[in-house]
Amino acid sequence: MPTESSPAPPTLRQVGQVLDELYDPSWAADWDAVGLVCGDPDASIARVLFAVDPVGEVVEEAIAWSADLMVAHHPLFLRGVHGVAATTPKGTLVHRMLTRGIALHVCHTNADAAAPGVSDALAAALGLTELRPLDPRPDAPGLGTGRIGSLPRAERLDAFRDRVASALPPTAHGVRVAGDPDRSIATVAVCGGAGDSYLDLVRAVGVDAYVTADLRHHPASEAGQYPAAPALVDVAHWASEWPWLADAAGRLVRALAQRGTTVETRVSTTCTDPWTLHVPSAVPAAGHRDQEGNIH
Repeated sequence: MPTESSPAPPTLRQVGQVLDELYDPSWAADWDAVGLVCGDPDASIARVLFAVDPVGEVVEEAIAWSADLMVAHHPLFLRGVHGVAATTPKGTLVHRMLTRGIALHVCHTNADAAAPGVSDALAAALGLTELRPLDPRPDAPGLGTGRIGSLPRAERLDAFRDRVASALPPTAHGVRVAGDPDRSIATVAVCGGAGDSYLDLVRAVGVDAYVTADLRHHPASEAGQYPAAPALVDVAHWASEWPWLADAAGRLVRALAQRGTTVETRVSTTCTDPWTLHVPSAVPAAGHRDQEGNIH
């Protein structure tokens, strides 16, 4: 409860207005679904939980913390629906949130394009500086998907791999690398989330390494065939976007403070990466086993 000296909490409408200023819905891709998903705009908002995925485990975290609002990066609904009955997993989540008074707001590709946005947070976590968009928006300087930056000093790829692994939250996926471990890395492109659609652009800008998620076999294999191709560092999708949560929470609090109000925020630490186990191959990289188990 607010005291005489503390500001009254904002309404959901006021919080949504700030989020839309920070992450303009017009920046979202035309296929995306961003903004308010459920909740009463006139409801009072005291606690806001930030999370990558609006899934069951995170909803339970929000309930346990008595959150009034969840700000998620990934949409709950990307396709049109004709009902939200509690007969499907997503319908059940909507009912669970609404019966506990929890609203849901999504900032997805509009947060990817923002400055600072998702890729800025990933780049900062890796210690990159002198950032600029990888795929800039032609209508707005500074905005765009992905970032290009520089390390404080060049380092070997195997050391850069360790930098990435220590900067991001652990997952079963881990960090996969394609490239010569001795290669020198000084300039780096990053893209939070799935980024293999930018492989040609990354090669064209001439960076030493590219950090992103969801790299597929064929695009990664083909990219590595070009002369002077950048090293590829593939991380879990959830881990690549998680650093943005704290940045978004801080920006929301500061913007609300300028309006004379505030909220308490929390960043979800629940790992919602879908992969839960990883068993590395026991076969030495220099060979393979035949049907009799002999190494060649």
